[in-house]
Amino acid sequence: MVRVKREKASHPLFRHNGRFAELVTGELAGRFEAPVYGMFAVNDAVAAMDWGETGPPTIAYHGQPDDERGITLLWDGEWEITYVTFRDMGFAFALLAIYLLVVGQFGSFKLPLVILSPVPLTLIGIVPGHWLFGAPFSATSMIGFIALAGIIVRNSILLVDFIRQRQGEGAEICDAILDAGATRFRPIFLTAVAAMVGAAFILTDPIFQGLAISMVFGLASSTAFTLLVIPAIYVWLRA
Repeated sequence: MVRVKREKASHPLFRHNGRFAELVTGELAGRFEAPVYGMFAVNDAVAAMDWGETGPPTIAYHGQPDDERGITLLWDGEWEITYVTFRDMGFAFALLAIYLLVVGQFGSFKLPLVILSPVPLTLIGIVPGHWLFGAPFSATSMIGFIALAGIIVRNSILLVDFIRQRQGEGAEICDAILDAGATRFRPIFLTAVAAMVGAAFILTDPIFQGLAISMVFGLASSTAFTLLVIPAIYVWLRA
């Protein structure tokens, strides 16, 4: 009925986006689950290998190789999703729009720089916070960093607006800054503490831990620096 015969099958041809490719997959688990850690480890291993006269392959992180005459190691899959997510959230981090709104509010191009200056200072708390918890900087961490911008800008506006009000009443700049710090400290502090307490409940969540760490530690550092950096930069620019 049947005659069994073994023979070699044709070699499978893999293509990716219309290009010839050899696909290698892997999953990360454990302490470092973000794909970037595994990528860097593989990159180091590739660099340490002896590739002879041809040299090591080109390593690409996005898009298609421009030159197909050599071998290109293209990172895709989960890394591509991570890259696109961070890129789109970076565009959403519309500091320029915030800057223009503050320019319209105060009628000054230098004053918004004072108000926005504490935003990057949140990283002083975010980075050590992730290190303390042994957590990778994930997409939710980036979301928390972006969300902090609105809170920090609000605190800065509260402080600067009161300083300008006191100056408009004839107070000296140093007296106006001291009055602003004493008067606005409570609402700034209570706003930060309320957000930190709310975020602290998800510090152990496996998905939103990065968001909680960014909110808790970023708010703690930026709130402290807002009350110190804003007056110093304001005096420096006015001088």
